Order: sequence, then structure tokens, then C-alpha cells
Amino acid sequence: MLDSAIKEQVQGLFAGLEANYVLDITSPPQHESREELLELLNDVAAVSDKITCRVRDGKFLGFSLLKNGEATGIAFRGIPNGHEFSSLLLAILNSDGRGKNIPDEHICNRVKALKGNIRLTTYVSLTCTNCPDVVQSFNLMALLNKNISHEMVDGAIYQDETDALKIQAVPSVFADGKLLHVGKAGFGELLEKLENRYGIDDMHVIRSVKNYDVVVVGGGPSGCSAAIYSARKGQKVALLAERIGGQVKETVGIENLISVPRTTGEQLAADLKTHLQNYAIDLLEHRRVENIEIEGKNKHVSTGGGETFVAPALIIATGANWRRLNVPGEAEYIGRGVAFCPHCDGPFYKGKHVAVIGGGNSGIEAAIDLSGICTKVTVLEFLDELKADNVLQEKARQQPNIEIFTSSQTLEVVGNGEKVTAIRIKHRKTEEERLVSLDGIFVQIGLTANSAVFKDVVNVNRIGEIEIDAHCRTNRPGIYASGDVSTVPYKQIIISMGEGAKAALSAFEDRMRGLQ
Repeated sequence: MLDSAIKEQVQGLFAGLEANYVLDITSPPQHESREELLELLNDVAAVSDKITCRVRDGKFLGFSLLKNGEATGIAFRGIPNGHEFSSLLLAILNSDGRGKNIPDEHICNRVKALKGNIRLTTYVSLTCTNCPDVVQSFNLMALLNKNISHEMVDGAIYQDETDALKIQAVPSVFADGKLLHVGKAGFGELLEKLENRYGIDDMHVIRSVKNYDVVVVGGGPSGCSAAIYSARKGQKVALLAERIGGQVKETVGIENLISVPRTTGEQLAADLKTHLQNYAIDLLEHRRVENIEIEGKNKHVSTGGGETFVAPALIIATGANWRRLNVPGEAEYIGRGVAFCPHCDGPFYKGKHVAVIGGGNSGIEAAIDLSGICTKVTVLEFLDELKADNVLQEKARQQPNIEIFTSSQTLEVVGNGEKVTAIRIKHRKTEEERLVSLDGIFVQIGLTANSAVFKDVVNVNRIGEIEIDAHCRTNRPGIYASGDVSTVPYKQIIISMGEGAKAALSAFEDRMRGLQ
């Protein structure tokens, strides 16, 4: 099943394995996918003398991972190929204490502090690009806490099971039989959900206070830029982030980052992290800020899990999230037909039919932009009339390939497992439902600045953006904001990077002038 090139790569990954691993396989004797599973796992085992396979008859097609004869708490029900092949490889590497995805000590202690015996099941599609992050996060948690077990289930093989659970999107995570999470998520968000449901043992929580010259909150382009520019000035810097890359990771293709003709969101996030690691920056992922307190010139930034970071300069670069439709299929097809930025992703739909959801200024502007690229643009507005400025409405109606429908409620994003194929809508007055075949959907119902935790500390405008001056200063001395969370116009990667640099330079200038 694995070609020679992949086998060679896997052999290199597993060259340094220290423990002995068993892929403990079970399968009904006559299962149609039995041989496919055996072939894949035998190929994996063949690359290392530290890995062996054991095969037994059983009710389900799948396998569990044993380390030195002991259960790791990790199991796969189905065949982990496609996007989940990386989850299989990482399960073995992480079990051996290796892998760049292993979190820092404080996050590991938070996982160990979770109470109770927790049985997690994640239903996936092998074509889903969002599922591996969730699977790999829970596999890591199972390795860190012996009271946690996690099983990946291929929904295509266990269709009856997914139907019975009424699963409409992947990844869908169940904790002890109850739905815990649906859709894309990172390690930190998933850990918070487990903490909220099961509670924590305070004995495992290590509370700490750390001092810095600059604390940057946010791991997107703006936050990374601010941290790097601050470190280059010789300052002691902490970067707190839920994940490096932020919203950028949801962008499939990026072709407008000047001097980089083409990259992807995942690649840019990896490049940002690599750049950060070239400096003496304390890079602290999987953190969500919960509280800000000001004592004199110092800002005390507290995160979940008992950590407090103190610095005279605080740079807020938490970005913004696109408002979502929250309908079946939307989360599953983000990056595979569901998009949010016409500037970034529009060129990928050249010569195709797309829908724009939203009739405000951003929606109509997006439709006009896309009309020059796409063969057809369908605008769907929930209200009875468009909210965009009249000049934009008139321009949109002059475009022969733009059609506009008001009183239209989106019910479902429809796809074939790999990409979007249609959208299901309902006319709110007539209740008539119809299926519109298309190639892509741009959700343009606004951005929400991630400023909630800061709104009582600094001034924000009507829509929640942090108000800044031309130097990224807020109304509070020593607090700066940059990128999409701020009032800076045009939410673009390259602008956010520049604003992060500006915020860092302003903070350093104020420090030199004794204003912090």
C-alpha cells in the first residue's frame, strides 16, 4: 500500500524509536476492508524492528497501540490512511516522547489535572483536513493522562453508527457518549472543553507568575511580527497564543503576500513559528487570556490554568474571527468550498459559480470583486432588503453575472465529501426550499474582533475593535493593539504584519522615553 518513497520517509521518522510497539489489530474475518488494514499496518511495521503487528478476530475493524506491552489509550477504528495517516505516525512518535506537537510542561500538567475516567471518541472522514488536528490532540491527551482513552472512528466504515448518532459534520467528538465538540479546533480549545465538563484536580495545577518586558497576546501574523520586532530590540518577550498562525491557518491559498508568490495558511503558520524560534521568545501556545489587571505601570495577564504574566508593555494582537452561519456542513467544508476572504481565496474560483452570503457592504463588495473572476455570483441576503450602501448596490446590479436574492435563509452547505457542490436555502416568506448547485460559498456576514476580555481595559468601538492611534497606542499607556483586532482598515495579512512591527516599535520608543 505504501510506495517506496513514503516507506523511506517513515523509516527515517522511526529510526530513533526507543520503546517497543504493537499494533494490536482486530477484525471480523470476512470484513471487506480487512486486507487493506492489514496491508497498511504491516507496511508501517516493516520499516522498524521496534514495531510489530498482532492480529485477532473481533467485532470491529481497527487496532489499538501498545507500548512495551501496555495500552497507551489510543485506538483507531477503521483504516487511518488519507489525512489520518499522519495521526497514526504521530501516535507512535508521541508515545516515544517525540514530536514537535508535544505541548510545554504547564499544558501537560493541565491535562494530567483532568478529573475522572474520560472515554473520547472522534468520528472522522479521511478526506477531512480538520480532523487530524482533533485526533492528534486527543491522542496526546491520552498519552499524558492514563485516565483518558481516545478512539478515532472512520465514519464511512461505520455509517450505521454515525447515522444513529445523527452526525452531520466531522470531526464530531463524543465524551463518554455525549457530544463534546464538532468541527475544527486546536489543542487548547479542546482541553478547555474537557476542563469545563470534568473539572480539574488542583493538586496538579502549578500556579506561576513570570515577568517580562513585553507580553504579546495573539499568534497570528501581527502578534508574531510584534514579538519578533520586540525581541530584536533585546527585550524579554512572551508570546501567548491559542495557536501560531491564528485565523491564517484556515486560508487554503495565499497569493498576495508580497515577495511570496504563493503559499498556504498551514505553511505560513509553520514559517511564522520557525521565525519566532530563531529568537529568545517564550512561545506559549494553547493559552487563552482570561483576565487583565493593571497595577501601576505593570499589566498582569492571566490565562487559564493558573499562569500570570507581568510586563510594563502589553501588545494585543488577538485578531478577529469571521462570523459563521452555523449550519450543517459549514465547518466540514471550510477550506474546501467554504471561504471567508474573497481577496485571498477568490482567485481559486476563477471561471466557477459561487455564492456570497450577506448583503451588507462587505458582502456586496465581495460579490463585485468576485464577478470579475467567477462566471456567476449569487448573493443571498437574510433580510428583506440589502444593507449595503446604495452606490454598491447599483454597481452590483450592473454586473451581468451577479444575481441577488433577499429573504433567503441558508439551511445547509452540501458537498460530496471532498468539496462543496451546493447550498440549500429557504425563502423566509414563502417557506419554499431549493438546492442551488455551485462551486464555492463566501460567508460575508461580518468579522468579530477578539477583544471581549480587553473591552473593560481599553476603548473599543461599536463593533468591538480596539481603538488605536497611528502608532498602535490605545487609550491606556503601555497597552498597544495591532492587526485585525484593532480599528486599522483593511484586514489583510501584510497589513497585520506591518501593524505588529509598528506596535512593537511604539512600545520600545515609549520604554526609552520612560512612559511605561
